[in-house]
Amino acid sequence: MKIGVLGAGQLGRMLALAGYPLANRFTFLDTTGHPSAGIGEVMIDTDRRHLEDFLERVDLVTYEFEHLPVSLVQAIEEHKPVHPSSEAIRVCQNRAEEKALFDRLGIPTPAYRLVDSAEALEAAARELGTPVVAKSVTEGYDGKGQAVLKDPAEAADAWHAINHPQLIVEAFVDFVREVSIIAVRGRDGEVAFYPMAENVHVDGILRYSVAPLPDLDAAIQQIADGYIRALLDELDYVGVLTLELFQTRDGGLMANEMAPRVHNSGHWTMDGAVTSQFENHLRAIQGLPLGDTAARQPTCMVNVIGREGEAAALLAIEDAHLHRYDKSERPGRKLAHVNLVAPTHDALLEKVRTCAALLPDAPVPRFSFE
Repeated sequence: MKIGVLGAGQLGRMLALAGYPLANRFTFLDTTGHPSAGIGEVMIDTDRRHLEDFLERVDLVTYEFEHLPVSLVQAIEEHKPVHPSSEAIRVCQNRAEEKALFDRLGIPTPAYRLVDSAEALEAAARELGTPVVAKSVTEGYDGKGQAVLKDPAEAADAWHAINHPQLIVEAFVDFVREVSIIAVRGRDGEVAFYPMAENVHVDGILRYSVAPLPDLDAAIQQIADGYIRALLDELDYVGVLTLELFQTRDGGLMANEMAPRVHNSGHWTMDGAVTSQFENHLRAIQGLPLGDTAARQPTCMVNVIGREGEAAALLAIEDAHLHRYDKSERPGRKLAHVNLVAPTHDALLEKVRTCAALLPDAPVPRFSFE
């Protein structure tokens, strides 16, 4: 099957690598002018002049990046199947719409307010109690378009720094750890769930993901499964969906945000699960049976940010798997990731510390279960 991918970054690259054994062929439509997939056929189209040509080359369309014009996705849907749908991307692009969907489905979230001025931001910070997190309603990711207010008096500076006409202001959550649940839904409605992962962020960028978790109560996994199943069914979703959550000190879960695509916190599945998130996404959108989502062994994904380490040294770690994105070095840029697999969590943590020491500027790895 010929698959069109909207976006041409590392997620699209990894989709293609997972799809070639299935005899899939890939055409990427890059709307930014800066593709980095380095694989398949890449069409640069910043003004929609090549959309008809793109559609002639593909049987169905998916995407690796949700910050796309909804009108573009809707236009494609008139000619080719698109999975996930334009409705999924519309909701996920707008944090206000996303929170409203969570509320409607009974998925708990941190207390929040929508504001459209510096004065309203200050009032929300006073009402919710600082610290609060202010985020642009659209266009923010990887910590961009966000500010933490430790005092309501910081509202004016935060408003001008974010520079967006509407913000969502969220109350601080006293959480034990940040986690994510990734699930995949087929065309026939079948759903498969991956084990929850613990995610460690620094400056808004994911640095480490570990799965499965040695101290996670099975009931918590079931609650997360229920939340993401509700989202999948409500959106009549096809493909991989990610839901990021906070696990609170009382054992509960609060939803942070969702992503309608394969996700950085699921990269561990490439070497640590029976079927990777990338292969399962492709299976789902093509109407193929879903693969087993069980973890083979404890696994940690280590993001390589800004500068790369020495490949030979990283690969000298037993059961280490380096996935490079063929990108030039730049501060804050995701360049690669390393998947580390071990028979026990203690052995895994030792490998993670060894790996982190080999990566320039990598933060010291710390996890809630240590």
